[in-house]
Amino acid sequence: MPILLALDASSSACSAALLRRREGLDDELISRFALTPREHTRRLLPMVDEVLAEAGLPASALDAVAYGRGPGSFTGLRIAAGVAQGLAFGLDRPLVGVSTLEALALGAHRRHHYRWLITALDARMGEIYVAAWQCRDGAPVALTEEAVMPPARLRLPVGHDDHDWVGIGTGWRLWDQMPAEVQAGMGLCLVEPEADAADMALLAVRDFVAGEGRPPHEVQPVYLRDRVAWQKGR
Repeated sequence: MPILLALDASSSACSAALLRRREGLDDELISRFALTPREHTRRLLPMVDEVLAEAGLPASALDAVAYGRGPGSFTGLRIAAGVAQGLAFGLDRPLVGVSTLEALALGAHRRHHYRWLITALDARMGEIYVAAWQCRDGAPVALTEEAVMPPARLRLPVGHDDHDWVGIGTGWRLWDQMPAEVQAGMGLCLVEPEADAADMALLAVRDFVAGEGRPPHEVQPVYLRDRVAWQKGR
């Protein structure tokens, strides 16, 4: 059964988690999480050591390494990618990139059982990173592609405007800039949650079991602005 380590530094939070699948038993999930703005470089590796020590495992026992691939803080994404790639290269293990927006959705579903979610992160420069999800069978299913946009351009997913939506993430601090129809469709908005490596580990093990692990050099952070700029320049 797989053993996987996940790391995240995509926001003001820093986290690490170890997930061990056990046949016939519940998964073992050991994690560390702290709000540590500008201290990710100092805190991330000690968190890795702590979860491995608590599990009583050497790093060589890992089957894969995962990290929050974005969107999020440019600097934080690079820190997590660098640490994760270094571990994966050193151990000769596959690397799995996990969406921070999807991890936010899973975290909200796990903790509060919300089913219809719009996760949004403050992308600075008057924009948000955003995606919509429906949680089915304990996992988020994407209803829209991840995108970066001004809050005024946000729309509820087509055909789903009758649901009681929950907004999750720092992007909802820009509430006043969002269209009236979006505001009317939101039942609740929580701006405090940050992406957590514990949720990323659960998503990553799903992808790893499905054969989606990649050689470390093939996995890169996702910068939605780069993607949009490239598409506009075509």
